[in-house]
Amino acid sequence: MKKISARARAIEMSGIRKFFQAAKPDSINMALGQPDFITPDHIRDAAVKAIHEGKTGYTFNAGLPELREALSEKFETENNLCYNPDQIIVTAGAGEALFIAIQSLVENGDRVLLTDPGFVSYESCVRLAGGTPDFIPLTDDLHIHEETLYEKMDGARLLILNSPNNPTGTVESEETIRSITETAMDAGVTILSDEVYEHIIYDTIHSSAGTFGEDVITVNAASKTYAMTGWRLGFIAGPPEYMEQCLKVHQYCQTCATSISQYAGVAAYTGDQSCVKMMKDEYRVRRDILVSGLYDMGVRFPKPQGAFYTFVPLGREKTQEVMDAGVIIVPGDAFGPSGAEYARFSYATSRENINAAVERMRPVLEV
Repeated sequence: MKKISARARAIEMSGIRKFFQAAKPDSINMALGQPDFITPDHIRDAAVKAIHEGKTGYTFNAGLPELREALSEKFETENNLCYNPDQIIVTAGAGEALFIAIQSLVENGDRVLLTDPGFVSYESCVRLAGGTPDFIPLTDDLHIHEETLYEKMDGARLLILNSPNNPTGTVESEETIRSITETAMDAGVTILSDEVYEHIIYDTIHSSAGTFGEDVITVNAASKTYAMTGWRLGFIAGPPEYMEQCLKVHQYCQTCATSISQYAGVAAYTGDQSCVKMMKDEYRVRRDILVSGLYDMGVRFPKPQGAFYTFVPLGREKTQEVMDAGVIIVPGDAFGPSGAEYARFSYATSRENINAAVERMRPVLEV
């Protein structure tokens, strides 16, 4: 029998990918959290230009200086955060950013606070670092249960905060982000703030935890904002002491983010931003089509304020019936045990697909 590390055995393959790969050819896929837009022209043009100019070698481990300058400016103007370029590391997507932060901060046995349900990578990254996930349930309206969070704060090493949230589409208010951050700072708990959906918000505003406390690491990416999932371009910023350690982990697992993606990123963050609003406005229309369709069938759930997901209390049997009807969604327990009676719908697909999915689900869900 081949010997496998306990770290690898302790984690599972992503439930999201499992259902995506099991889709029938004629299914309408609402499983993947991936924009269906093509990366905007000016960003692709910058990448092609970089290729033709032969900019295909390694960059600095931390990333192109001009990209980190652009990201520093982005943090200041959009998030009211003061990160100089030396406090920013360009990564292979937000996934790597999360991984290197957790590897750098978490010791064996350290308790890490996670929402349940929450994004699938968090728990596995914590376990790979030897940490112990400690789950915070969400309220009935899918917001963070602050009372429970505060009860568990003492002695925790890290809190992973995700707003707008995957899988729920919930956006925490400025007051909530401030309260959570200030409480964490008082308790000596570092916050790892995953803000990849910050520009996909419809009915409220985004608040960055780093504006309310210093012991905060901020993770973001071009993936969702600019429809650049395949480019694998993310970034992480935080206190210099943390970034020094993150850079060491980054250089040994990744060396540097792809050079061509980084030149595309410069164009993304310094160029025309109208594409961001266009995509957000389209997601809003799609959200309203899906939510209205499900409400018309008598299915009730909190209307998402951000990202491109609805988290719907269907129950396991109805979830399976929806998939049998040819609409691929993700059972909620892929995001944690508290999601067992839910299902996540991604509306990062066309209006035509969403309308067709609603009609396929009608015989199953209509009451």
